[in-house]
Amino acid sequence: MSITDIVPDIHGQAEKLRLALQNLGWRRNGTTWLHPEPDRQIVFLGDFIDRGPENSAVIRIVRELMDSDRAQAIMGNHELNAIHFHTADPKTGAALRSHDKDNLVQHDSFLREFPQGASHTKDVLEWMKGLPLFIETEDFRAVHAAWIQPAIDDLRRQTVAGVLSEAQLIRAGRKGDAIYDLAEAVVKGPEARLPDPHSFVDKGKKVRHHVRVKWWIGDAQNWRQVAMSVPDVNQLPDEPLPDDLFATIYPVRDKPVFFGHYWMSGEPELQSANALCLDYSAGTDGPLVTYTHVAGSRELSLENVTIHK
Repeated sequence: MSITDIVPDIHGQAEKLRLALQNLGWRRNGTTWLHPEPDRQIVFLGDFIDRGPENSAVIRIVRELMDSDRAQAIMGNHELNAIHFHTADPKTGAALRSHDKDNLVQHDSFLREFPQGASHTKDVLEWMKGLPLFIETEDFRAVHAAWIQPAIDDLRRQTVAGVLSEAQLIRAGRKGDAIYDLAEAVVKGPEARLPDPHSFVDKGKKVRHHVRVKWWIGDAQNWRQVAMSVPDVNQLPDEPLPDDLFATIYPVRDKPVFFGHYWMSGEPELQSANALCLDYSAGTDGPLVTYTHVAGSRELSLENVTIHK
């Protein structure tokens, strides 16, 4: 009976990753990693870099596990951001991701270890480019931020196993391009514009016309059920979702899906019967939270969740 450990956003926190691997029974042996269960595997959910102090160590551990065929990894939005930060648009010569103050601050811990233009930086970026945007097995699905079936279907048709080509990576950095929209949906999650004339006031007292979507609520019917980060949902329309937005909601009968990205807090909980977010802010002061999946299981259980402290 094979087991897969699902590991979410690490964000440069190598000590938290080492602790989690140790708790799960993994041991480093030379340049590889072993587990007493020879068929045991790991699926990493992306966001290996930024925020924490040991980007290089995290990447080294993940790559060692992948090189020994003990792990798979998907691309998170921080990997996609890094690729675009360090890549010039062939049309304009400007970086695909602006080097403005906010982006420099967000990317600072990576840049401290991986300066622009350095040979080891280029090597890591090439590795990132080979990461797929999603993984699907017979039992489960894994994505960084959102399993949006129409977007996944388009990516399957346009890529090889969910890996963006060099040309597609360029397009994914150009706002308004179809590939940009597909990549944004799966690595950052969907947003939707509220029907006119509706809006809401966020925590910073700013008027918003778009909402982040709880795409995992499979039985959602209206705007109030799917909206995230809205202080007062009564500001939202109490009316059915439009067909295009309804198509992004994850069906209640589909196989389980694991994801990260959303910086949950408190005790881990299922987002729905078949959807589980494992990101509990390990990139800052939260614990790394993992899931142990047993082959053949099509049901999620909190008994398989481990909080590594």
